Amino acid sequence: MRARLRKAFGHIPPTLRLVSDSSPRGVQGYVGLALLGALAPLGVAYGGKRLLDAVVAHRLDEALRWVAIEGALVALLALAQRGQGLLRAVVGARLGVDINGKILSKAVSLGLPRFEDPEFYDRMTRARREASSRPIGVVSDVFQIGQSALALAGYIALLAGLGPGALLGMILASLPATIAEVRFSNQQFRLRSRRAPESRKLNYLEYVLANDAHAKEVKLFELGAPLLRRYQGLAEHIFREDTALGLRRSLWGYLLSLLSTVTFYGCYGYLAREAIAGRLSLGDLAMYAASFRQGQQAFQALLSALGGMYEDNLYMSNLFDFLALPPDTPAPRLPPAPLRPGDGLRLEGVSFRYPGQERWILRDITLHVPPGESLAIVGQNGSGKTTLIKLITGLYTPTEGQILLDGRSLGAWEEGELRGRIGVIFQDFNRYQLSLQENVGVGSFEHREDAPRVERALERAGAEEVVRGLPEGLSAELGRWFHSKGVELSGGQWQRVALARAYMREGADILVLDEPTAALDAEAEAAVYGRFRELAEGRTTILISHRFPTVRGARTIVVLEGGQITERGDHEALMALGGRYARLFQLQASGYR
Repeated sequence: MRARLRKAFGHIPPTLRLVSDSSPRGVQGYVGLALLGALAPLGVAYGGKRLLDAVVAHRLDEALRWVAIEGALVALLALAQRGQGLLRAVVGARLGVDINGKILSKAVSLGLPRFEDPEFYDRMTRARREASSRPIGVVSDVFQIGQSALALAGYIALLAGLGPGALLGMILASLPATIAEVRFSNQQFRLRSRRAPESRKLNYLEYVLANDAHAKEVKLFELGAPLLRRYQGLAEHIFREDTALGLRRSLWGYLLSLLSTVTFYGCYGYLAREAIAGRLSLGDLAMYAASFRQGQQAFQALLSALGGMYEDNLYMSNLFDFLALPPDTPAPRLPPAPLRPGDGLRLEGVSFRYPGQERWILRDITLHVPPGESLAIVGQNGSGKTTLIKLITGLYTPTEGQILLDGRSLGAWEEGELRGRIGVIFQDFNRYQLSLQENVGVGSFEHREDAPRVERALERAGAEEVVRGLPEGLSAELGRWFHSKGVELSGGQWQRVALARAYMREGADILVLDEPTAALDAEAEAAVYGRFRELAEGRTTILISHRFPTVRGARTIVVLEGGQITERGDHEALMALGGRYARLFQLQASGYR
């Protein structure tokens, strides 16, 4: 029994703490208004009795006094109801901001592999879906239970003269509808949890159809109509499921609520008979009728709040389960080993696979990259090149083996210190809807306001003409999501801006470029690499490229196949070997003949 109660309501205490921490004064105000909302109706019911009795006795002064008292109580009740509605909205809005902040903070603390796991996205979708409404719903239900219980106790006291039969009937008539609500709450929770992948797919289709990043292909390939049909079909399926459940819930709720109606009018008839027989005064009739009806409503509200709390608790489990995910930091952090300056980068038996999967992405990679070395990594798509870069930059942690920088494991370096030594650009770089200065400055966030540094990074990336072409210079807004006058750059211009981010880290002694010139023409590419070789003098460079003219200048070239290093050496040695590298080089070269 205890386990069932914990499952049904176990998330209520931490939810209340969450709301109280978010808006303590709002919760205190809610308590006061709930008390007022519970006591005022009792006064109205009793005042109605005294008013009618005064009217029957022809006591005008007393009747007018109770009219004023009842009017004041009704005004206070209206104030309590309005105030509760206002506080619910204000506290709910504050809570939505705070909880979404917690969710995003948790997401920031998690490692990159999580974001490549669809199950993780489902969990985050379930956590975010109703994060702003369910916690305030729990609070409202708690206060509703307290308010209804207090009011019910008062009505029971007023109805004491009717005997236990009327009270028992009032209570039992409300139970079936509440049981049905709990059952349908369970069904709705299971339905919405099961549909998390479908909800994400619906959001994705909406994003593709209404986002500028996809607009060109959607128009060119005439994808609008078929994707819209897919969106509408999925939305229609979700709508039908929700509608069917809603209809069943409403029908059963209506039918079972009739029991309460029948009970009330049965009691009303009994009261009328007693008043006609002279055993009740007219005031007693009005008070008992109002108390029975409102007591019945208070009990139904209490049960409804319990059912709502049970439903909210189900959804809160999604939020607390997500927030309970352990952050993906190296645990425990390795003790700092003595540095061996000048040793460079070492990969010792490094293997990697995603958690829960059997397929190895990389297997037994052993590699030494001395300081100042220029290393190029080539291989077919899917061979593990980008995964290897993510391991070297600390975005992934090896499943087996270790990576050392100057004799110290990457897991023992302070994250900020490690990041400061590595400048990197990936082929799938971001196009931030921010100013040009911010787009470049994010490469070294603490220096984003340093305009001269940003200008130097743009110059090193060969992006001076991008700045010259913008009347507002570094202040120009890139992208048109938020500004009608925002500037949309070409693919090559965006790539140069992204390349400038890597140069923002002026203290970095390791430069990692993953297909950095894929969107540039041959002349621009040659200029970028010419400048890159000048700027990389004395630094370690790691380059991934499918273009062999850019690769052949590296002092060391490694070939990845199936997640393993199959060849290594300089261009001449690999060509003489006549292996995979030589075949790929000759195949690409033949296209230029």
